[in-house]
Amino acid sequence: MTSANSYPIFTTEMKKDYTILVPTMLPMHFKIMEGILNSYGYKAVLLENTGRAVKDCGLKYVHNDTCYPALLVIGQLIDAVNSGKYDPHKVALMICQTGGGCRASNYISLLRKALQKAGYEYIPVLSFNINGMESQPGFKITPALLHRMLYAVLYGDLLMLLRNQCRPYEVNEGEAQALADRWTKRLTAEMTSGSIRYSHVKDNYRAILRDFAKIKLNRENKVRVGIVGEIFVKFSPLGNNNLEDFLYQEGAEVVMPGLLDFCLYCVTNNIMDTKLYGINRIKEPIVKLIFNFLTGKQRDLINIIKAHGVFRGPTPFDHTISLTRGYIGMGAKMGEGWLLTAEMLELIDQGVENIICTQPFGCLPNHIVGKGMMKPIKERHPGVNIVAVDYDPGATKINQENRIKLMLANAASSAISA
Repeated sequence: MTSANSYPIFTTEMKKDYTILVPTMLPMHFKIMEGILNSYGYKAVLLENTGRAVKDCGLKYVHNDTCYPALLVIGQLIDAVNSGKYDPHKVALMICQTGGGCRASNYISLLRKALQKAGYEYIPVLSFNINGMESQPGFKITPALLHRMLYAVLYGDLLMLLRNQCRPYEVNEGEAQALADRWTKRLTAEMTSGSIRYSHVKDNYRAILRDFAKIKLNRENKVRVGIVGEIFVKFSPLGNNNLEDFLYQEGAEVVMPGLLDFCLYCVTNNIMDTKLYGINRIKEPIVKLIFNFLTGKQRDLINIIKAHGVFRGPTPFDHTISLTRGYIGMGAKMGEGWLLTAEMLELIDQGVENIICTQPFGCLPNHIVGKGMMKPIKERHPGVNIVAVDYDPGATKINQENRIKLMLANAASSAISA
């Protein structure tokens, strides 16, 4: 079945027996989200295909001037369809849309063009968004579904935070990741059955903290390295050539702001649209209510981590926003916009003075708010060590790693001289 715009429709009947392929980004977060989708009657599969074949597939069906994340996401989806693991006539593809001015909101059109080129023009494409874009009769994003997805974000952020703080220091190698994987499996089962009680969620936070605190650690001095940048390349091992693993192997501790910060950034932009341009005034009270709800959940998590007393918690988002004053305006919202600058400043505020800014090819906004903001940040924070690393189909992994090794060498020499 096709729409008036001549692209396939995902009908309610398809929900019963179609497999929905979901591209990966944050493995732990998305694994919980996959389970949540399946608990709502969908047959979602989180893709794990990686490597050169994904890039080559993207290059084959997407113009090589297109931003790198789009190339990878589309390449991973079509490579999965080509793999023979799924019946092409019984699959649908899912892609996220933020609704912003970035080309990410247009990935869906690029994906449909790529499917036509590959001979799969009959495959429906689903958009995961909260803006009412690209609606399909067989896929509904309900408030209840979003509520569960929020806790997937919070749980995922906590597991990522604790794993990264333990992994470089663990006495028994692999223990932190194994514990994170066990909790991911347990939380997926919990989130897909029964109702959600917030008191139980907070009990889970405390139980997770207790479990990670039991890991035997060797608290030697390690270089702490923050990662910022375009959301896909920052978080996705596929997008950044397993950057976190590389830093770990080089003896560094990885520090990354969570996915909730990006969600709050999107909500804040809606508030700023009203303040700066006078638009969406009717929705403003609702958007502010959502902002307060999300920051309240973040504040509860931070307080529980602080009360536990072993691990460092995330930065409250209100404080993250305040750090942008004198650096960048809140109207800069293309791509990761002011958030990218804010996250660099947030890391510095936490005492993380070594930062990798992941820059995907073809992402002009992030070159401006990321690479373009490095000079003013360094001028006000002379000891900070920031390096921009470009990711694109033609960039070799060895060149990327050499730039990072140079940054780590500079960090080590600075530590010795200090």
